[in-house]
Amino acid sequence: MEPRAVVKEKFFIVIRGKSRKGFCRGCIGRVETETQRGELTGLLYCGGSNALNPKSGGTVRKEDTYSLTRHQAQLLLFVSSVSKRLELLCNPQLFSAICELSQDDLVVVKHKKGHLPGLVKNLMQIGKKEHKDDLHMLGFEDSDQNLSSKKPPLCPCSVIPSYSVPLGLHWKDGQSGGLNRKAVTRFNSMPNIGSRARQTREKLTEQSTVQGQSPSASHVPLEVGSLVEVVSNSGVTVYGVIQWLGVPAGKTNEWAGIELDYDVSGCSDGKYGSQQYFTCKASRALFVPVTKCSPDSRFSCSSSGRGTSKPTDTLLVPLYEDPEEYAPPIPESEALSLLVGKMKGIQGHINSCYLDVTLFSLFSSSVTLDNICQTPADTERPITCTFREIVNRLRRQGFVPAQSVMNFRQQLGCDTFRTEEKDPEEFITVLFQKVLRMGPLIKLRSGQDTCQGAYTFQIFLEKGQMGQMPSVQQLLDTSCLSGDLKFEEVPSCLMVQMPRFGNKYRMFSHIIPSTELDITDLLYNSPRECFLCGHLAEFECLQCLPDRKMQPGRIKQFCSTCNTQVHSHPSRQAHSPRALPAPAASDTPVPRHTMQLFAVLCIQTSHYVSFLKYGPDPHSWLFFDCMADRHGDDQHGYNIPEIRACPELGDFLSQPEEEMARSHPSQTPELVRRLLCDSYMFLYQNPATPLSRSNHEEPFN
Repeated sequence: MEPRAVVKEKFFIVIRGKSRKGFCRGCIGRVETETQRGELTGLLYCGGSNALNPKSGGTVRKEDTYSLTRHQAQLLLFVSSVSKRLELLCNPQLFSAICELSQDDLVVVKHKKGHLPGLVKNLMQIGKKEHKDDLHMLGFEDSDQNLSSKKPPLCPCSVIPSYSVPLGLHWKDGQSGGLNRKAVTRFNSMPNIGSRARQTREKLTEQSTVQGQSPSASHVPLEVGSLVEVVSNSGVTVYGVIQWLGVPAGKTNEWAGIELDYDVSGCSDGKYGSQQYFTCKASRALFVPVTKCSPDSRFSCSSSGRGTSKPTDTLLVPLYEDPEEYAPPIPESEALSLLVGKMKGIQGHINSCYLDVTLFSLFSSSVTLDNICQTPADTERPITCTFREIVNRLRRQGFVPAQSVMNFRQQLGCDTFRTEEKDPEEFITVLFQKVLRMGPLIKLRSGQDTCQGAYTFQIFLEKGQMGQMPSVQQLLDTSCLSGDLKFEEVPSCLMVQMPRFGNKYRMFSHIIPSTELDITDLLYNSPRECFLCGHLAEFECLQCLPDRKMQPGRIKQFCSTCNTQVHSHPSRQAHSPRALPAPAASDTPVPRHTMQLFAVLCIQTSHYVSFLKYGPDPHSWLFFDCMADRHGDDQHGYNIPEIRACPELGDFLSQPEEEMARSHPSQTPELVRRLLCDSYMFLYQNPATPLSRSNHEEPFN
């Protein structure tokens, strides 16, 4: 089929699809021809030192590209990292704001040591154009630079319009001076697209003139817990949550103490003057007159009152919705920057917390479960594509809107999943069995009976069998021995459900998390060491489990000699030790089989939250709440999910279990207390044996 020539100059960036004929994701190209089959052929601009000089790029599907203006293409071309290009394009508000920057617009310049305010002056053309097809890159020039300076120009990724990103300056009461400004400059020869910042400030000024109040004032009542923004006299906007309202010492009018979303130089930890009004992280507390505060415009409802503005409604392109795409788990080095903050994680909606925390915990950063996501989605089953979309959005953008999850809930095949409260174990069974079409994750054997499968392990025992504050290891050991259960093999993923039923009943007020779960002595027909001498064990005894003279809570198995000696004691003569299967004799030490804790699901007042271990560092813990806050009423509002870093949890869990058991939960930090008191399900993984679909296939007709 004959291609038709493209007259008007067009640029594009490849946003998805596999690499084919020269083009790959993140590449920037210029359209040469477009076929009637919807394919583009064009020139490829590689970036880097050869960015100006194009080369033949080949063919790419039009649906896998996003159209760019020449100005946008030049700015993105200076971003050498392909992943950063796509990340910038995925933030439409920020990217549009950067493209629209004009002279004298206020920006924040990212430096290694922090963020400094600046003003747009010029935009630099980078490189020497020697051919008509060459394309200049565009970068911002620092005010300290001149054309002969060897200091490199600023990348568009490091220049942030102050009205689009929550970064700001220390508030100076009634003053705008004293700013340590870093200026960037734009060549007058470049197109002046218009100043969005200046238009915004003019609009605010007009509104304030009509309403007779300051631009940032608002008729909406503010209270402790309100999400607000503050615009300084210099035009820089900061965002945060009101933590205190009142009249501080030395003032006569009402002020607000705001905990900011980001660290800001010059801010405190909740202290103003000599008085501590509230407590937060250092460099997060800002004190301003309450008249300077406005409701956070990022989460504002529509003026009609009939709908809400959703953060994802303005996405320029569906960057990560291709079911053939694979997004790797979030690495430890990127988790904090990608995930921590408000409107992060999965947005809750209509009793979805059980599902949101389960998906977040299982698939955001776990490497063990990643093999599931590497298998291409079945395009004939839309639910697998929706599942892949959720996982990809979570891993690449750090946020999944409620609508994506609602689509998934509607496809689960049962109306109750859309509106009613559920428990995680019910969803886990449906997820692995019906959606992922995988067989049971764990295989259990009861006595000499045949093996049975399950997706989660429920702890069953009598309360009198355990102390007041047991560990997960003790609960698992006791439950298995009491029910005469053994694992047929070491599972790749083990989800252990605590002895509680929803929010109404829990057997233990506190449970100690075991960061490492040793299941060596719970494996069927596997060699085990004698508890006392270390030789090959031949007997195990359930009645010895709580024995306070022999490490209560630990499984007790003995060789023949030690079994006779232990049960000759008068207090143990009534015990009934059971003979173990006789494995093949071996002189080699018995290998230990352990699993690592990577997430905990908790419940409080019928609401599920989760803790996630996102890396090997002991302090790499996150707390996720899909409904941490809410904007608007029940009819027209929406939930605000939030993820918080909680390194204090790592400090607590680094202690020996005996030390943790002696700690009173009321004396521990808030999130540590929630973990101890509200734990519902502990998730463990075996990094040595990643979960494989081929080993857990479920037959379907």
